[in-house]
This record gives sequence, C-alpha cells and structure tokens, in this order.
Amino acid sequence: MEATITAAEQAARDELSAYTLLRGDADFIHQHVVDAFAAQHVTAQSKPIGVAFALIGLYLHLERGYSGRKVQEAHTRLARMQKQWPAFVPPANAGELTGVDVMRSPPGAARDQAIEAWCQSVWSAWHDSHA
Repeated sequence: MEATITAAEQAARDELSAYTLLRGDADFIHQHVVDAFAAQHVTAQSKPIGVAFALIGLYLHLERGYSGRKVQEAHTRLARMQKQWPAFVPPANAGELTGVDVMRSPPGAARDQAIEAWCQSVWSAWHDSHA
C-alpha cells in the first residue's frame, strides 16, 4: 500500500499547486490537482477521509462535470455530514500519468488538458472502487 512520493513528483505537485493557485480562476482547477495527487499517493498513513474526498472529487468532476470550486463546496458539505469514512484499498498502479507528466506540458490550455488527463488516469485506475 505504500505509494512513495519521489522527489520529482513532490516538485511537480509543488509547481502545479503554484501554477493553479496563482491563476485565481473561477473554476478552481487546483482542486483537481489536489484530488488526483491524493488518490495517486495513498499510504498506510492516509486518513480515510482524505482518500474518500479525493475519490469523491474525481467522481464529481469527471462523471458529473463539477468544476473544482463545486467539488470544494461538496467537500465542505460532506465534512459536516459524516464522521466515519470507509477505508479504500488502493490499486496496485494508481494511474499511468503523474504530476511530472503534467508539468511537461506548457502552461495554459495544454497543461490544463494534461491535468484533465491525469485526473482521468487516476480515476480509471481506481475502477474497483467506483461503486
């Protein structure tokens, strides 16, 4: 269950966080980066609420078309409702794409599309937990 975070992945996450937060976009694409990274790097120390929220965020975005802002609002509502979150067993490979792959795309539309592809890659890898 140990999804180790390499130095390159950590650096990519930091750069992506800066990139998405500095945009100040109304859709708040930063939430998708947070969810994809969290779902891709589940460890024995990961809290069930963090894993659940990452998967819920990916589901709401990819399956229901929620913006990052709407996902964030859903997380806020859910945090007030339920205190016991299920434990999820992570897949052996939590997605073919990583934040490092995303950072290879130039800023702007290409990088935003790469974030979408990363989210889809991670969500697809968790297919056994979709139900």
